[in-house]
Amino acid sequence: MNGSMLQGSWRIMTVMGIPIRVHFSWLIIFGLITWSLSAYYFPAAAPDLPVASYWLRGAIAALLLFVSVALHELAHSYVALRYNLVIESITVFIFGGVAQMKGEPPTPKAEFRIALAGPLSSLILSGIFFLLYAATVSPGIRPLYSYLARINFVLALFNLIPGFPMDGGRVLRSVLWKRGKDYLRATRQASGIGQKIALFFIFFGLFSLFSGFTAGMWMMVIGWFLYVAAQMSSQQANLQASLAGVKVKDVMVKDMVTINPSITLDEAVNGYFLRYGFGGFPIFQEGRFLGFVTLKEVKDIPREDWGKVTVSEVLVPHDRKWEVSPDSDILKALEVMITEDKGRIAVAENGKVVGLITRNGIARYMQLMER
Repeated sequence: MNGSMLQGSWRIMTVMGIPIRVHFSWLIIFGLITWSLSAYYFPAAAPDLPVASYWLRGAIAALLLFVSVALHELAHSYVALRYNLVIESITVFIFGGVAQMKGEPPTPKAEFRIALAGPLSSLILSGIFFLLYAATVSPGIRPLYSYLARINFVLALFNLIPGFPMDGGRVLRSVLWKRGKDYLRATRQASGIGQKIALFFIFFGLFSLFSGFTAGMWMMVIGWFLYVAAQMSSQQANLQASLAGVKVKDVMVKDMVTINPSITLDEAVNGYFLRYGFGGFPIFQEGRFLGFVTLKEVKDIPREDWGKVTVSEVLVPHDRKWEVSPDSDILKALEVMITEDKGRIAVAENGKVVGLITRNGIARYMQLMER
């Protein structure tokens, strides 16, 4: 998962310094689970209760499932933190949860432990809810504990399927990584297996659908999601392999076309954007770097005001977290651009901006190297 997962999500709390977020798609699952448990499961398991209590128990079960998924991801995060990896956030969404980890595990052993922590936590939760089920005599509460025990057990087993990027796929990658001593090759192999498993889900779901089992539609959706995730992981591994060892100075633009902040947007559009065809330009004033102006900032201003508004009024001020050094790995620059959602960032040396690097520039470099 990338930064796009944060779009359409809300931060609800912070645990261990990690923001916990809820994606809007999870509300769909919350509604479906609450409805199905209230309309079918609880009435069958405890037929003598009032209708309102079924809906209350359904909502509680859905909320506790959310907590279970969050704890699953927190278990991954706890182990990752012990290996000094940064967890930017945990997001719960329609297909479960994802911990956005900055960087990769340092060793196969670390990968193995981080991957297994989630399913192990789900198994522990399943055992806890089973013990509560066994110790409870109330006919209205026992079905709740029974459901949570079973759903956490299923959550653990499902995540252990060896299809990358699921937990089982990460365990598989750790084994392949240790055996072959090649992290990127192990990632490509695990991703390939993940794509095959995803295709099995899709075709089996299609077969089930034609056989009259409506659950086949869910299998197809899950299979599609896993296939896309595995494909993205494979592409990321190929990208890392292609850019391994490449430095920012090998790709950066040294002869920058700069804009004076005092000119109007009309002048900037006609004299720079249309003339050079770039999507953005660095802004300098008396040798001091101020920031960037891009087409986005220009388009935010009504066309009739371009002659009155100056570049200084719309430019995005520079922040040092949006810069890299010439000797940084190109992958670090790309990570900054993706994390900060920037199309271009400054290259600074000894406190002075000496160039810039863009996503398009990296893409062009890769195309040239592939020839």
